Amino acid sequence: MKISVIGTGYVGLVTGTCLAETGNEVICVDIDEQKVEQMRNGSVPIYEPHLDVLFERNIKAARLQFTTSLEEGIAHGDIIFLALPTPEDEDGSADLSYVLGVSDEIGKLISEYKVVVDKSTVPVGTAEKVNTAISKNARCDFDVVSNPEFLREGFAVDDFLKPERIVIGSSSEKAIALMKKLYKPYVRSGNPIIVMDEKSAELTKYAANSFLATKITFMNEIANYCEKVGADVDMVRRGMGTDSRIGKRFLFPGIGYGGSCFPKDVKALHKSGKNDHYDFRILESVIEVNKNQKVALIPKIKRYFKDDLEGKTIAIWGLAFKPETDDIREAPALDIIDSLLSEGAKIKAFDPEAMDNVKKRYGDKIIFSDSMYETLEGSDALLICTEWSIFRTPDFDRIKNSLTRPVIFDGRNLYDLNDMEKEGIDYFSMGRRDIL
Repeated sequence: MKISVIGTGYVGLVTGTCLAETGNEVICVDIDEQKVEQMRNGSVPIYEPHLDVLFERNIKAARLQFTTSLEEGIAHGDIIFLALPTPEDEDGSADLSYVLGVSDEIGKLISEYKVVVDKSTVPVGTAEKVNTAISKNARCDFDVVSNPEFLREGFAVDDFLKPERIVIGSSSEKAIALMKKLYKPYVRSGNPIIVMDEKSAELTKYAANSFLATKITFMNEIANYCEKVGADVDMVRRGMGTDSRIGKRFLFPGIGYGGSCFPKDVKALHKSGKNDHYDFRILESVIEVNKNQKVALIPKIKRYFKDDLEGKTIAIWGLAFKPETDDIREAPALDIIDSLLSEGAKIKAFDPEAMDNVKKRYGDKIIFSDSMYETLEGSDALLICTEWSIFRTPDFDRIKNSLTRPVIFDGRNLYDLNDMEKEGIDYFSMGRRDIL
């Protein structure tokens, strides 16, 4: 099939590459000339495990191409995916200007039947708005489909090629048939293609992300309470997770969620509710608790240094909002860095993938190290913000010998309390007793 993908951000690039992998002819469109040229030369502009292999293979096979011409992209595709930014507006709502702007252009350019697919995460009612925008100028039939993505950063390629489910929102039998044909190679193991109306499909994505964000936030609240009463959140988590109604996933406490999806989607659903005179009180609490959770370690650090961080050097391991990505959008590490800098502390940081993105934000305000151990030299404490695998089994002797004092503030509960006690390391984590 001939596919066009408008937008080559995280979702668009993964979508285009993975659709090409099953033999489709894909053209990806982006207005950034430098980025398009980079991709034409075989360079992937984002870090996502395994994407580079598929990317290179499909470019060589001429199944994956790139252009800055929207007209070329629209002419090519029988199915046109809109994978455009929907950034958070000042009031928390999703900004649809990119989606609707391109939709308006599509109406001017199409001359034969097309299926236009909302792949971006969009509020309820967006399919109607896209339909209206295209209809203003269209002189042929078309259909608008809501097809939300459920891609986890760090696992996006596997999630696309082996989806747990595919949601198709449409009332058009013709469009549904084309979408089912497109996705048939990805559901050979029997995972469902779920067809529903457009509004339900749009809400499904927001509801899923908001529920997961709520689950994370609830566990963080439990962790905070554990510290108040002397309980161990690891024990509580294990006791809860064995209940099949609850499940084991998303019960690990930490310094809050971040990324491109959860923060934006929770706020957008909350704002959409207000627009429709419905108050999502749970989501209001989730937003507030997560905001505070991101800097929950700061009071512990200040107490340890007797409220004097002026001139103290803090080594930070992990800058991305989660491992296996270079994405720093809404990353807790950034809130922590801002807070520490405001207290007069100095920062030495390391992340396997995200340092270039963080450099764009901070420049020379913090020191970036070439290795995780280099950050420790002469630092007064180690702070862990992202649970990269390489941080899970470090050389603790080297940590103790490099730091001016043996102290770790762990925002992801990577280490066993008994091990830290034996190592003679002062250790502060989330929802567990402190080791001093």
